[in-house]
Amino acid sequence: MPLGSVISGISRLMALQAVDTFGALVGGFIFLIIVLAFIFYSIKIVKEYERIVNFRLGKAQAEKGPGIVLVIPGIDKPVRVDLRERFLQIPHQTCITKDNAPVDIDFITYLKVASAADSVIKVANFEGAAMGIATTTLRAVIGDIILDEVLSKREEINAVLRTKLDEVTTRWGVKVTNVEIREILPPKTVSDAMILQMSAERSRRAVVLEADGKKTATITIAEGDKQSAILRAEGTKQAAILNAEGYSQALTTIFGAAKGIDPKTLTLQYLDMLKTLGASPSTKFVLPAEFMEFLKPIRSLVAEAEAAKE
Repeated sequence: MPLGSVISGISRLMALQAVDTFGALVGGFIFLIIVLAFIFYSIKIVKEYERIVNFRLGKAQAEKGPGIVLVIPGIDKPVRVDLRERFLQIPHQTCITKDNAPVDIDFITYLKVASAADSVIKVANFEGAAMGIATTTLRAVIGDIILDEVLSKREEINAVLRTKLDEVTTRWGVKVTNVEIREILPPKTVSDAMILQMSAERSRRAVVLEADGKKTATITIAEGDKQSAILRAEGTKQAAILNAEGYSQALTTIFGAAKGIDPKTLTLQYLDMLKTLGASPSTKFVLPAEFMEFLKPIRSLVAEAEAAKE
């Protein structure tokens, strides 16, 4: 056999072996990719606030999670459900009150999923459904209340809305935790009337405060005058008492001194007074009726003096 033929055969054999080896490598690589993809799609990591509702061949299974959850790609269809509390903003809704007054109201609804399976199986989109039922419930609640109560009883309206919404969403596995009305816009005429009312109320309060201030000031001044009058009366009383006591002491002293004077001394003082009157330039003298009585002691003195000379 020619050498060239042998070499050509060996080359073809080596080429076939190389092709087979490359095909085996490619096949192994593809198999590895398929295995990795299967594992990747089979393992689901569920967070603490999540649950997975798995549908195997269309049939719902029990909720799974948190942690690692295994599913069969192509057979299982997992649906993730967030259990955290969320909120829905209900935009301005025009509602008619019981007394036929239009008001614009917007509010926020807070809700959370209580049953992941029910929130997926029993309603297609529970957020959209909750928003729709919140809108209709708001109109129904406001329609049973007059305008004044709508403006003044916001907390009660929140409680009624929360109760009615929760009654509907419970069958979807959703719990309404809170409802808060953010803004109530009454008609412009009502707003203008409310502004006038507030202005009048503030004016009334100012007048009342001013009157209370004047009243307090008047009472304070009157109390001051009263205390001043009492103090003046007390002072006058004390002064009168002191004056009376002074007069009493003076009279007592005079009376005590008069008791110590004998008739002779009085007669001498009386004569001295008459001497003074006689020395005055007056032409008329008024003598008391008791003048003769005062002469008796003088006569007695004269008689005693004559008796002493004898």
